[in-house]
Amino acid sequence: MNGILLVDKEQGWTSSDVVVKLKGVLRQRRVGHAGTLDPMATGLLVVFAGRATRAVEFAERDSKRYLASLRLGLVTDTQDIWGTVLDRRPADVDREALEAVLARFRGEQEQLPPMYSALKVGGKKLCDVARRGGELERKPRRITVHALELLGRDGEDWLLDIRCSKGTYVRTLCHDIGAALGCGGCMSALRRVEAGGFSVEDALKIGEIQALADAGELEDRLLPVDSLFADRPACRVTPEEERKLRCGSVFPTSLPDGEYRVYGENGSFLMLGRCERGGMHTVKSFFEV
Repeated sequence: MNGILLVDKEQGWTSSDVVVKLKGVLRQRRVGHAGTLDPMATGLLVVFAGRATRAVEFAERDSKRYLASLRLGLVTDTQDIWGTVLDRRPADVDREALEAVLARFRGEQEQLPPMYSALKVGGKKLCDVARRGGELERKPRRITVHALELLGRDGEDWLLDIRCSKGTYVRTLCHDIGAALGCGGCMSALRRVEAGGFSVEDALKIGEIQALADAGELEDRLLPVDSLFADRPACRVTPEEERKLRCGSVFPTSLPDGEYRVYGENGSFLMLGRCERGGMHTVKSFFEV
């Protein structure tokens, strides 16, 4: 099977668990995902199978949208409620005070990656070092929070709607918001609702995927790989142009500069291409070889 499968990951599954499970369900060795979700997080995991795995890098670049719960007055080593508690403080914060602080966290900014993350420093995973009680020096990374909205309150938690760039740690964002308020804070829930132009509303839980596979109907739910590039214009090439692109050659075109979804004469998706100064170049090919 080749294509994109939208998974609604449930709590307790790692992203790797999902991939291992789907390798068996799809009977496909080549399975990968874009954008890791922590085990306790839920929501959209975009999974690629077969030839479509060549598109993972493009999905990872896109911004993502999350619904997160912020618990103030609690600081943990993992920056979420599942870690070891380091500090508890009173959190007498009203909506107005929280809104004022949230304004500081919108737009481009630097964020220090947490120790409990899969990021590698000097060839070592930070989380492995952290579990042994150690700590490594990390460099802040440039991120962008495109949108950060306060939705309301659920018991002791504040509900946030966040749209952010690749590489943003939402639990670190919650931790930093708590620190800015002076009472500390951490993330108490996280659900990814959008990624790579896809929505969790169109995703399937693992049990639903297994049921479709058992009924022989799962392949119909795979999205074609070109759906990832729906925002690029489409163009169709002649048989001679297709021969050239299959050989990796640049061929002349009158199209304006930019990226294109390139299709063969028979309508098959061949590649993501880029037109530059009258020549069509291959960005990534997706035809079978």
